[in-house]
Amino acid sequence: MKVVTYIAQFLKSKGIDTVFELQGGMITHLIDEMYKNEFTIVSVHHEQAAAMAADAYARVKNQPGVALATSGPGATNLITGIGNCYFDSVPAIFITGQVNTNEQKGNRPIRQLGFQETDIVSIIKPITKAAYAVKDAKDIPAIFKEAYSISMQGRQGPVLIDIPMNIQHQECEEFKEDKEIVLKPKTNSQTEDFITELTKALHQSKKPLLLAGRGVRAANATSELLELVEKHNLPVVTSLNGIDVIPYNHPNRIGFIGSYGNRWANYAMGSCDLLLVLGSRLDLRQTGVDIDSFILGKTIYHIDVEEGELNNRFTTSKVLCSDVFTFLQALLKVEKWEVNYNNWYKEIEEKRLERGDIDELSDIKGLNPNKFIHVLSEYSKKAKAISTDVGSNQMWVAQSIELGREQFFLTSGGMGAMGYALPAAIGACFALNREPILCIVGDGGFQINIQELQTIKRNNLPIKIVIMNNHCLGMIRQFQDSYFESNYAATVWGYSEPDFVSIANAYGINASKIETEEQIAEGLRKLWEDPSQAYLLDVSFDIHTNVYPKMLFGSPITKMEPLY
Repeated sequence: MKVVTYIAQFLKSKGIDTVFELQGGMITHLIDEMYKNEFTIVSVHHEQAAAMAADAYARVKNQPGVALATSGPGATNLITGIGNCYFDSVPAIFITGQVNTNEQKGNRPIRQLGFQETDIVSIIKPITKAAYAVKDAKDIPAIFKEAYSISMQGRQGPVLIDIPMNIQHQECEEFKEDKEIVLKPKTNSQTEDFITELTKALHQSKKPLLLAGRGVRAANATSELLELVEKHNLPVVTSLNGIDVIPYNHPNRIGFIGSYGNRWANYAMGSCDLLLVLGSRLDLRQTGVDIDSFILGKTIYHIDVEEGELNNRFTTSKVLCSDVFTFLQALLKVEKWEVNYNNWYKEIEEKRLERGDIDELSDIKGLNPNKFIHVLSEYSKKAKAISTDVGSNQMWVAQSIELGREQFFLTSGGMGAMGYALPAAIGACFALNREPILCIVGDGGFQINIQELQTIKRNNLPIKIVIMNNHCLGMIRQFQDSYFESNYAATVWGYSEPDFVSIANAYGINASKIETEEQIAEGLRKLWEDPSQAYLLDVSFDIHTNVYPKMLFGSPITKMEPLY
């Protein structure tokens, strides 16, 4: 059996029948074989988009997304998307073509022998769980079995397999249905003792709080999380990548925490006496830099599948290295404890009523972005997933999006890669059988992968694109106001955007603009008039529209600007 045939059959056996790619000389054999095996082959217009689409596909399906690229620039163009998968714990298999083995420089003291020869494996090792440079066709079966297992096991992440072109059409062993790959949850013999201690502490707590991160969804544990919080009436805050683990209108949901988190959610995080952390890293943007004030008066119980993330920045947490699903299953066996947290909920609600998300920008010129996101949510209930880009748009959405129980939230967290939203919407659309997707993006991020409008049009994808257009690189412009005396180098000065409606029309996609509050209802009606078709909506915001509240650097998480 040829190597390319083995690869196609292996992926199909794992339920993977969709790949994202940009054709190139060193992957023509692979693409041809996948075509013959009736894969859905999604051709994009930049390899970065292929990697980001595979990322979103994986988040939705909870199985590895697959992206292919040719050698040299094709492979290096994948890097940002690979890093995005690595930092956000997304399983993915990246397959790159390489020049023929007899064209590789080996140990010669030269930079390159074959055309486009590039040692992609050495380049991306720090941002993958594993990377393989294939040297022999007979190694292919073992490599793919191991790579798949590594990608999915423990803290999920990307792997890369680099295959020389001549090896791709050599012979390897026949494919046999794999009975060996068994993905076992991460368990810990200390779980029972940990739960006993945690349960006792929750009985005594007056102000408990549960922080849920993406690790909950990665562990397929969203149902178990909801069962737990409903059983014991625990209040829940979420990280940026954990926003979709609990619906917006759920009575136990408090809000989104972090540098630009909901003010009342950050208050709850800073004021709780017990913090239960599930599948979240407790990084600097979640807790602030003032560690002493963060841990003051609270006990932290931290569960994560990766040992290194436990007591990483903190040294006093009670920690358990475990798969979140396994841990929740064990915790759910504990009988319901009779503790009343009503006063704690009341305290948090009073903080929310003092200054809600739409009140943060009540005196701005033009449209209020948080108010707009609430209205957009009402119109977008048919969207099966919401993708956002990076920047102001991302934080406005995180603060105010009203997600339903079945809606996914997709964004670039650890990498913070502008350009993510549009290819992510494409990947999610294929993962969700071409159901409608809402893509929310800034004018800056949109221009990074704007070429993928053609992918949307060619595949007739029902992606609704909303550009939150503040006519600048808004988050950095806000930073320049705070620290650079409003010198707007490369954010306002030296920056511009095209007429996005004309651009969309050139690609054959209908589009319109919103410039005033009176136009919102009609604009959103047009956006969703035909759920089966793509549409672009260019929504204009004043150039000085800030993202508030914002954590004050060096201050406790509860102290956010603007002060009031």
